[in-house]
Amino acid sequence: MAASGDSKLASDIQIKELDKRASGQAFEVILAPPAPDARIEFPLSPPKKKDLSLEEIQRKLEAAEERRKSHEAEVLKHLAEKREHERVVQQKALEENNNFSKLAEEKLNQKMEANKENRTALKAAMEEKFKEKDKKLEEVRKNKETKEGASED
Repeated sequence: MAASGDSKLASDIQIKELDKRASGQAFEVILAPPAPDARIEFPLSPPKKKDLSLEEIQRKLEAAEERRKSHEAEVLKHLAEKREHERVVQQKALEENNNFSKLAEEKLNQKMEANKENRTALKAAMEEKFKEKDKKLEEVRKNKETKEGASED
């Protein structure tokens, strides 16, 4: 039986070679019109849906509402986690900024203190130098006065 069906199928199809080209071949496939006694195997109308009862509709609506609420809760949970993460990041950034400010202030204070000490030491050294010069000048004056006093005698 399968062989006779195949031969009938093969006789329903005609293949006509159109022409040969460098890029390939072209064919035309001609199918025979369907036989009037052929049986159609697909249904003409879609299958009928069963009627839903009020309880089933209510159950489906409740399930949809539960899914919606579950999805909303999940979204809110993700938003809360995101906000918490943002808060933690901001807190960390604030702490790092405060630590940086404190370190910068400490370094500045250390530099200012070192400059003050250097200035004080330089001032003391200059005062010592001026005292030495004053002593030397005083000695030169005394020597000069002594020489003048000795030459007058």
